[in-house]
Amino acid sequence: MKKLIFVAVLALVSMTTFSQAQFGLKAGLNVANLTGDDMDGADPRSGGVFGVFAKINLTETIAFQPEALYSMQGATGSETEQGYDIDVTMKLDYINIPLMMKFYPADGFSINAGPQVGFLASAKAKAETQGISAEEDIKEAFKSIDFGLNVGLGYDLPMGLGLDFRYNIGLSNVLDTDEGEGKNGVLQFTASYAF
Repeated sequence: MKKLIFVAVLALVSMTTFSQAQFGLKAGLNVANLTGDDMDGADPRSGGVFGVFAKINLTETIAFQPEALYSMQGATGSETEQGYDIDVTMKLDYINIPLMMKFYPADGFSINAGPQVGFLASAKAKAETQGISAEEDIKEAFKSIDFGLNVGLGYDLPMGLGLDFRYNIGLSNVLDTDEGEGKNGVLQFTASYAF
């Protein structure tokens, strides 16, 4: 009976908390790269990011914001083989779950930080040379889960609009190999709308 009462109270508190939450959509631009010993010479890949969020105000100055985002990441580079210049794009797309804490030191302005777990949705390498291109699935070469830490700044505009600037620091080696290391690093610029 005590367990039943505890579960009922927990469900009621959860419903009350989420009924006070603001839900919304966000979308923007990633400038992503891979860093590590095996990634020297890699250049950034630009891609989109979009998804949903819930903002839960804990106090007047602190909010918790879990998100679910589809994030286009990876890197680009070039190499020369047999006299031909080959441009390579590594497309790593993730479903990321950031758990952000937002601190509001001034009206509308926020400082944001929180952990993130990412699930690899797609991994492809595209090579181009002299107008010829080929794409290959490379998902087996990467780990399916990535961990990171987000830090950033935000500003909430009137009528539910918001702007965020964020950097994701990759904490785990995403290469699925015993040798070599590659970590995600992503600059992210997003606009959001809260209902």
